[in-house]
This record gives sequence, structure tokens and C-alpha cells, in this order.
Amino acid sequence: MSIALYRLDDRLIHGQVVVGWGQPLACRFIVLVDDEVRASDWEQDLYRMGVPDAIEVLFASIDEAAARLPDWEADPRVGIALVGDIDTAVQLAARAPIRALNIGGVHHRPGRTERLRYVYLSPDEAAKLRALAARGVEISAQDVPTARPVPLAEFA
Repeated sequence: MSIALYRLDDRLIHGQVVVGWGQPLACRFIVLVDDEVRASDWEQDLYRMGVPDAIEVLFASIDEAAARLPDWEADPRVGIALVGDIDTAVQLAARAPIRALNIGGVHHRPGRTERLRYVYLSPDEAAKLRALAARGVEISAQDVPTARPVPLAEFA
């Protein structure tokens, strides 16, 4: 089936990703794309602890993910590709074909304002998402599969 969901969630792997999205999609692998986590064995161990054995967890840098994306897209299993921030999503989309991006959680930080109850963006981050959409990536926010997907135009 390939990668069924490209998701941006600043909490990375947690229950909402594994149970909320993974179970309905019958996910069998998660690719966490993050340069820092890729370089940290202890962080990888920490994220693996929250995932059942039936789901393989792969860690990749942005460059590795761009190179391996065709293999993951051809995988007969269902997968989720996960990034933790907008810059990583933009860099990955610049190197690999991503059709759609689900914004699942971008939480409050200084300089960000609430756009949805689970999405806070700075003006610069909103502009980056709009630029990504202008390049053909369909962007919507949806915290859980049962919620209505919110088109980018409604929150950025």
C-alpha cells in the first residue's frame, strides 16, 4: 500500500499517532524523519517503546528519507511518514514527491498564535505552509481520523 499518511506532529511518535492513526490505517511501519533523532540512539529507543512490536519504526535523516522514499512508497505494508516541524516537512518535500501533508499538532511557543486548538503558527511558518501548498502539496489539519480535515486556507 505504501505511505498512507504524511504527518507533521511536533510530539513525533505518541499515542495519537500509533493508536489514533495507526490502527485505523492498519499501519505496519512508521518512518520518523528527523536529523537529530536519527543521530541519537537513546531517543530512538525512547520512541520505539511507545510502539507495538507489530509496527516497525524506522529513523531517517532528511537526506536518507528523500533517498529511501521510493522504497517505502513501494512497500506492500501500510506506513506513516512523520516529521516534527515545518522546516523538515519543507526540506523533505523539496527533495521527494509528497502529495499531501496532514498537520496533526504544532503546539504553542513564543511567536506563534493559535490557528486551531492544536495548531499554533508563526507568520513565517504559515507562509512556509502556503508556499508548500503552492508547489502542489495538499495541506490540511486533522488531529484524529474522525475529525473533519481543515484545509490550509482556513488556518494559515
